[in-house]
Amino acid sequence: MAKPLLQVSNLNAWYGESHILHGVNMTVGEGETITILGRNGVGKTTTLRTIMGIIRERKGEIRFSGKDMANVPLHRTAHAGLGFVPEERGIFSTLTVEENLMLPPVVADGGRERAMPLDEIYALFPNLHERRFSPGTKLSGGEQQMLAIARILRTGVKLLILDEPTEGLAPVIVQRIGEVLKTLKERGMTVLMVEQNFRFASRVADRFYLMDHGKMVADFPVSELPQRMDTLHKVLGV
Repeated sequence: MAKPLLQVSNLNAWYGESHILHGVNMTVGEGETITILGRNGVGKTTTLRTIMGIIRERKGEIRFSGKDMANVPLHRTAHAGLGFVPEERGIFSTLTVEENLMLPPVVADGGRERAMPLDEIYALFPNLHERRFSPGTKLSGGEQQMLAIARILRTGVKLLILDEPTEGLAPVIVQRIGEVLKTLKERGMTVLMVEQNFRFASRVADRFYLMDHGKMVADFPVSELPQRMDTLHKVLGV
């Protein structure tokens, strides 16, 4: 496996009285695309939000680029080089596409070399170039997802974290996002995502973690998919 970029050990998390994560262990290597699979409600999104520091009721170890992130304040997480695209996307609806893109600064430490300039963003997402003067309220769901991803790439991230990037999107947009992720991989970007679309995930991921009841119950490379299908059918119903 590639040199570890993110290492999660015995991670537990709570929503108030509810204990959601029960000792999650996971490693993401530099340049890998990792997908967390699992049914709704097993803790996939909670895992991402806990890694980002959004959920503060947590215990365990989170190391990123060798640094202990478990007690880092939320506002410093982005400076470490983690970029999160949540399921709700968080587009500023009153701003144009280009204003949304220009809003975030290069926040990741040492991120100026990694930050994607606007012309490269538009080459990667032609739809955004065409709609660059359109307000966020006029964008389709797929265009909003592209914009949310593009905006994070402007910040100089080392790890792109995506929560359900294809949910509710038209097949042509799903295909385009898959192409973008493959291009980012070729450029050395590391990606961690939660994805319900198993067919999409199987085309872009290097490795999978299978989650059930707040724990990682399996970890396997894409090459092992054929012999894992019986287990995936039982756990995911795919």
